[in-house]
Amino acid sequence: MFVCAGCGTELTAPVSRVALPVHAHYGAWEELHPPLMDPGTYALDPRPTGPPWRLWDDVGEDLAAEQGVYLPRYSVSFGSRDRAVIAPGDSRAMTLILEKCEGYCQGIDGRDGPNLACEGCGRAVATRMDDCGLWQAVWLEPDEVRRIPSGAPAVPVPGWDELDLASYAVPPVELDGSWSRRWEAAVPVALAHLVVACEGRPVALPGPLADLVGEAVAGYLPPGPPVRTARLAGPGRPVPRSGDDILVVPRHPVTGEPWPPPHGTAPVVPLDIGVWAHLVLPGETSPLPASGTLPEGVLRDDYIQPLRTWRGFFPHSRAFGDSLARLPGIRRPELRAYYDRYSGPGPH
Repeated sequence: MFVCAGCGTELTAPVSRVALPVHAHYGAWEELHPPLMDPGTYALDPRPTGPPWRLWDDVGEDLAAEQGVYLPRYSVSFGSRDRAVIAPGDSRAMTLILEKCEGYCQGIDGRDGPNLACEGCGRAVATRMDDCGLWQAVWLEPDEVRRIPSGAPAVPVPGWDELDLASYAVPPVELDGSWSRRWEAAVPVALAHLVVACEGRPVALPGPLADLVGEAVAGYLPPGPPVRTARLAGPGRPVPRSGDDILVVPRHPVTGEPWPPPHGTAPVVPLDIGVWAHLVLPGETSPLPASGTLPEGVLRDDYIQPLRTWRGFFPHSRAFGDSLARLPGIRRPELRAYYDRYSGPGPH
């Protein structure tokens, strides 16, 4: 659990570390969101996040690279590294600092820095964020809290062959017919990695992903007839051996590391395990066991319906741009032509 670095007050319930969700900083505008983290979990963000922000023109390329930003962006964060994020329901003994609770329209957006104080000593220890377009979360300041053992048994990290992939799968469409916000962020993050992995050359998406969102994301990839192919690979699937393949693999839900191919040196592109699992697992046909076929004239009355959406797929453009800007490989000369196109009238 996390405690106040000043007085030792317990600030969280017992929590276990998991990978930082790739959609952590990318929500949908004008919408209230559910909690980012599952109950009883926390994640660390190694990047500088939050205020203070400095304009790119004032920072310069070298100093921005030290902050992990390799392409021009409007502003660069000089906030804390390794901030821990928890679900709001796992917070304890913290109270709002009312003069730091500014937001856009429907909640608090953290623009003024830490807005939660330790009830024990009044130290500003965390930032509650729940405004529209933000996943509900409490971000703990690394210099104001410390981790201590909770006394609960340690949870071992499962191996790849121990994961129940079906339990991680995230469908692309919500119950209301809208596209999953997690998909809208996870797909462009993977596309940024794919652009760097294919070294700016045209590439074909894996079949299932191309079928679902291929037209919507075409403008994010280098133009021209494909010269390389991206293929889905991971636990329980055969590994392609073609030298021109790029492997789209899942990120481990606990460590965040991409699945390592057992052989070869093909480049890998990490993809949110929820999206990856949905693409590779067979589709569900019924919630109940059944055999044979329905008699003529009998209609189904279960809830399974075909995929229907009321709008097109819109990749989160900031997720793509931010991810691309944080990949050092984007500065390679062979990617310059792509960058010049992307920074012009392209999909940014």
